[in-house]
Amino acid sequence: MPIEITPIYAGILALFYVFLSARVIGLRRQLWISVGDKGNQQLLRRQRVHGNFAEYAPMCLILMIGLELMLAPVWLVHGLGVMLLVGRVLHAYGIGRESESLTLRTIGMVLTFAALIIGGLASIIQAILMADFAG
Repeated sequence: MPIEITPIYAGILALFYVFLSARVIGLRRQLWISVGDKGNQQLLRRQRVHGNFAEYAPMCLILMIGLELMLAPVWLVHGLGVMLLVGRVLHAYGIGRESESLTLRTIGMVLTFAALIIGGLASIIQAILMADFAG
């Protein structure tokens, strides 16, 4: 059973993660801050965008690959991937700006939470449906 869907989203998200990392590194170099944030609000904001991405994206990717391995419908795995990708980009853009966009940040979190909730429930349901209760 080939894994064909999740790697697409994992790859795109990995590149986006590198972009977020480069933004933190670039500002650190510009400000000559190697560790911490030294109270710089812009650096703190970029660190949180980067950290928030790292906190949420992996769990959803795990759910997606699990569903793909359990032969869940293709539309479901793609749907989770799109929700995660759009959610993370909107959240990063919304919170990453100096004049934060609460609307984009909120939409991004709603999409991310939706992907996690739907992915979690779908994983449980798919596993129960596949379980062999005869043995």
